[in-house]
Amino acid sequence: MKGRTRNLGAICGMLALSSLLWFNYSAVLPLVVDDWDLSSVQAGVVYSAFQAGYLLLVVPVGLLADRRSTRHVIAVGATVSAVATLAFALLARGFLTGTVLRFVAGLGMAAVYVPGMRFVSDWYPVDRGRAMGVYVGTFSVSSGFSFVLASSVAARFGWRAALAATGLLALGAGPLLLGVGSDPDVPDRSTASIDFSVLRNRAYLLTVGVYSAHNWELFGVRNWLPAFLVSTTAIAATGQPATIAGAVAGAVTAMSGVGNLAGGWISDRVGRPRVIAVGLGASALVSLTLGAFARLPFWPLVGLVLGYGVVISLDSAPTSTTITEVVAADRVGTALAVQSLVGTIPGVLAPVVFGAALDAGGYGLAFQTLGVAAALGVVATLALRNDATESRPGGA
Repeated sequence: MKGRTRNLGAICGMLALSSLLWFNYSAVLPLVVDDWDLSSVQAGVVYSAFQAGYLLLVVPVGLLADRRSTRHVIAVGATVSAVATLAFALLARGFLTGTVLRFVAGLGMAAVYVPGMRFVSDWYPVDRGRAMGVYVGTFSVSSGFSFVLASSVAARFGWRAALAATGLLALGAGPLLLGVGSDPDVPDRSTASIDFSVLRNRAYLLTVGVYSAHNWELFGVRNWLPAFLVSTTAIAATGQPATIAGAVAGAVTAMSGVGNLAGGWISDRVGRPRVIAVGLGASALVSLTLGAFARLPFWPLVGLVLGYGVVISLDSAPTSTTITEVVAADRVGTALAVQSLVGTIPGVLAPVVFGAALDAGGYGLAFQTLGVAAALGVVATLALRNDATESRPGGA
């Protein structure tokens, strides 16, 4: 028990540092757009380059996680992502170099997040939903802190200093995991063969569909929420709209940690699909209507988006946990990698589509592109439940 708690702490500490890099660009997006004179679509492409790099390596790294210990792979990936972020802060001079360096940072992150889920799965054959909720929740809390840290540093020293600060902190992720963590006691997987038989598993495919819908909404929100908040009447009227918007967006992302923890814990008791459907349904309702609330007074607006942060992540841990439960134990890494590959494609496309919709019809139309995706996720979840594949609470 003590060993697995220590290792959960180590992997979450690593993720907390590395996750500072995922949305640090989003936190300073308005400043970068002004500095480089980017269009909305170009700004979305720079963000999505990170996701594209992630996509390129996530399956090979997932296959590796089914064959080898994951700690050293994670450490190397975390370091590559941190170094690329530092290079962005020091060397990027416009759309092209910014896109390339964000792409390299995404390559490194491919070796961090999914192998980390494999690590948690190996250490927690029981109470896995709760442990996965802690892991995914760490990502949300750290991402939220990244918004606050980056926007605060940027307000005083500029956006380059903000990205450099997050990159320097992330350099500690690899050494932390190697120094504190240890490999789980699992059967040797060194001779495991490449096997994509999971693609014939209906429950798995439905769960991947749910995850794809979740990511379309989530990454669209996290990339564009600071810019939306700057445009609202209440925050635009403050003395420092970019700083306030970054702080609020950070708090919203951190509140997603509450949703992750609650979703994982509750799903251990009442089943995964129920929690997933409630979370996606609630977030879809907010996404479909959020653009209409741009003129709310400050505190009602903040309350609304903080609640948004909770419900938009309620389905995340139960969905990832379901993946580990509907496939064979020796294929979990492959299953998580394919899930991440397929599910991250919407994360690449959503910010760009959002930007195009924003240019065409404003934030009301842009947020509706996210709400429709979440509603489709509810449909996939109902199909998963009707397929009699609901996971047993508390079991692996």
